[in-house]
Order: sequence, then structure tokens, then C-alpha cells
Amino acid sequence: MRTIPSSELIINEDGSIFHLHLLPEQLADIVLLVGDPGRVAMVADFFDTIECRVSNREFNTVTGSYKGKRMTVMSTGIGIGNIDISVTELDALANIDFATRKVKEQKRQLTLVRLGTSGALQADIKVGDFVFARTSLGFDGLLNYYAGRNEVCDLDLEKAFVEHTAWNELFPKPYFINADEDLWELFKDSTMEGITIAAPGFYAPQGRWVRLRPLDIDLNSKIESFRYNGRRITNFEMESSALAGMAALMGHRATTICTIIAQRIAKDACTDYKPFVKDMIRMALDKLATL
Repeated sequence: MRTIPSSELIINEDGSIFHLHLLPEQLADIVLLVGDPGRVAMVADFFDTIECRVSNREFNTVTGSYKGKRMTVMSTGIGIGNIDISVTELDALANIDFATRKVKEQKRQLTLVRLGTSGALQADIKVGDFVFARTSLGFDGLLNYYAGRNEVCDLDLEKAFVEHTAWNELFPKPYFINADEDLWELFKDSTMEGITIAAPGFYAPQGRWVRLRPLDIDLNSKIESFRYNGRRITNFEMESSALAGMAALMGHRATTICTIIAQRIAKDACTDYKPFVKDMIRMALDKLATL
């Protein structure tokens, strides 16, 4: 069995994982992921008890309990690169023996639920709606670096999308990855089913034009018109594909739920969206407490 070298898995002097600064025993099986470090407190305010608070860089973590269910909430910051760090280190906390640097024989499955904000790509999706990323579309290319990518992705959907959009060869190869189906069953009565794009940036990768013109100025209109077996692409955000893809490869359950705070078709955005996010958090906690 492979011994993971210290250059591949960095453990701090206090026994915590390098970026997250968490000890293995501080991690619950249910993990809520938020982008904004300040949103951790918003989630933790719902907890009945607090077990620990840990902070390093953009990674703020609180572990506690809600309605008797132990949970961890952690901020990831913005973007795919931080998801690569977060999911890898969460899995290491659960499934690597830090003393021997070997993978444990008995694997621990985590439930990873990202609660984010998003922009709608269809006219009937309103600000304040909750979209469940039943499928995520990665514009980021991250999963292409990992072995097993094709085994967990929907290659037929990928092919249809590439053909429909005349995908530019300069862009990273897109990938489609499904969320955990049991989590969809848990949340489907409180959310809208979606195909969610995870973009590697906020501006040109999402079709925004401030001073620098996007390479494919028509990409968003092609995205909006894409249909596959009656399904459509619903919204943009920046993390869902890497989360779903890495979790699928590692054997964890994962999904992303987003509150819509911008209507890209109507070219409108809501800056006072905290009440909507708070409602989403309360709904997600109540659902996860039943697991």
C-alpha cells in the first residue's frame, strides 16, 4: 500500500491538515460548504451546539450540531482551485491515517452540500429561487487532470453540448457530472432541478463584458438554447462541477444548491439577497438533519 509522502500530503506540526487547519476528529460526516467566509457564521447561528471553530486564510470552519445531527460548515472561498484543495483535504481527514500516511481500509463517506449564489440563464427562473445542480457542467477543466474522469461523466451529454455550441478549442474541455441521486430525492420538493455551469471566472467565462471582450460573444445565447432529452442549462456559478466530480471519484455524496441572485436574461441583479440565502440555509439544515 502506497505511503503518501509529506510533499503530497502536508500535515502541520499540530497534526492538522495543511490548508484547512482541521484535525480529523473535528470533521462531521455532513459538511456544508459556502464560498463566503462570513456566511459560515450565518449557518452556525442555526446550530444548537458549537464544538469547535477553526480559521485559516479563507477557510473558516465550525463544527456543531443541528437538531441532534452533527454537522460541519466550512467556507471555501471563490473558485474551482479552492474546491480542489477543500475536497482533497476533507477526504484526507476522513480517509487517510495521518500516522502511517496510508489510505484507511475502512472508508468514511462524507455528505458534501454546497450552498451558493448564482445567476439564472432562463427567463422563468426568478431571483430567490433555489436551484439544485442535479448535473454540473464544468468549464474549468479541473476534472480532466484526474484519472477516471470519463467513468463518472456523462459523455453523450458532453458531445451534444460541444456540437451545439461549436465549442472553441482554446477553451478547457467541458465535462458533465451528476450530483448524488439520494440527495436529489431529499431536496427535490424544495428546489428546482438544474444543469448548473461552473465557470473558472466571474467575467468573460460567464459571458460578462466590462472592458475585455469575451472570445465567443455568442456563447451564452448558445448555452440558453441548448436542450438535451428535455433538459436545459439553468444557471452559472463557480464551484459545483469540481465538487460533484471529485466526490464521485472519491465515493462521497455531493451536490450544489444555489439561491438565484441575478437574472442574466433580464440583465438584473439583487444585492440585498441575504434573506433568500438564509431561507436556503434553514431549508438545507432541516433536510440534512433527517439523514
